[in-house]
Amino acid sequence: MLKPFKQMTIADIYSQCKDLFQNNKPSFLNLLSEYFDLESYIPLTFHRAYYSYLGRDRKYSLVSMLSALILQKILGIPIVSLLIIFLLLCREAREFCGFFDSVPDDSQFSRFKKDFVEHIKDLFENLVDITEPICQKINSQLASTLIFDTSGIEAYVAENNPKFLNALIKRLKRAYKDNPDVNLYQMAYNLMPSCASSNNEVKQLFINGHFCYVYKFTILTNALGIVRNITFLNDDFKEKHPEVEIDKKSDSPEEDKSIGDSTSLKPVLQDFLNMHPDTSLYTFIGDSIFDTYDTYPFLLNECGFEKAIIPLNPRNTNPELLKPGFDESGRPLCPKDGTPFKYAYPCRGKGRAPRDKWECPKISWVNGKRVCTCEDPCTSSPSGRMVYT
Repeated sequence: MLKPFKQMTIADIYSQCKDLFQNNKPSFLNLLSEYFDLESYIPLTFHRAYYSYLGRDRKYSLVSMLSALILQKILGIPIVSLLIIFLLLCREAREFCGFFDSVPDDSQFSRFKKDFVEHIKDLFENLVDITEPICQKINSQLASTLIFDTSGIEAYVAENNPKFLNALIKRLKRAYKDNPDVNLYQMAYNLMPSCASSNNEVKQLFINGHFCYVYKFTILTNALGIVRNITFLNDDFKEKHPEVEIDKKSDSPEEDKSIGDSTSLKPVLQDFLNMHPDTSLYTFIGDSIFDTYDTYPFLLNECGFEKAIIPLNPRNTNPELLKPGFDESGRPLCPKDGTPFKYAYPCRGKGRAPRDKWECPKISWVNGKRVCTCEDPCTSSPSGRMVYT
């Protein structure tokens, strides 16, 4: 009796390709050469711009240059000079890229990326539309989940050198040697420039737990881990979106970071959806920075997400206070004994979302002041616990 054949899914093919990539690089390159037709994905405008730039034939084809840069990312080669050495030593890699006689030098790769940066971006945007149906076939639920975050690329500027800050602290120590109560590190941070002296687009930000000077960008990925959009929050972005508020340096580095994240969400998502209207959206995932009153109607009503998964932002809540519970109707409950809170009145503060104020059920008014008569209070405030919803 013949054994029935098992029909392979696109997820099985993806798994096998991943296994080849990890364990057999030459076979993976051969597979990529056979089934990945890069030329068919290159926009016509990119092709015309590349070959008309010099007004004569190119020594290295557009497909070869792009293949080499793609190979660099696939193999995790950090810099172009190492890529060139790898190409010179590996015949299979040269054949994959189409470099049969020679390999471009470092300056040729640098000029290519600088001169055609906008066309490379167009190629990436074209690949987003091409890969969307493939992602849906792999796993439609994960492909329809969009994850938004911001980060920064540290630039090679003097301000990122630890010696820059150390020299500033040494000067402050000499200036305030007779005043030991001065917080020299806080003063040094306040004196640090808001952007690099060599490039005003390299901003000082609090990224990944430390201060640094970076090119700030936003990134959108689906839950398969495939990048869908990268947007740099530079001067070009600000000119395109004059409605976006410019970040102001404050005492809190986390606050500076939160302002940039929350204000960039709307224009970045709108640009992405305008460019890729056929993208399937179901779930949005972001961090607690996006827990604002205006974010949810924007995501659910304007963008068309069915769910928005965002952790609640504690803001200025005292972390030592016990958190109240809630009953089925949304009424806060005493964190000690579960007694329902009393409704006080609605709040309509300027620039704030409409809220309802609730107060401890054991609050009474004495001589025109709130006084909590609870024997085991959950707060040290004499007026008792207040909760806003």
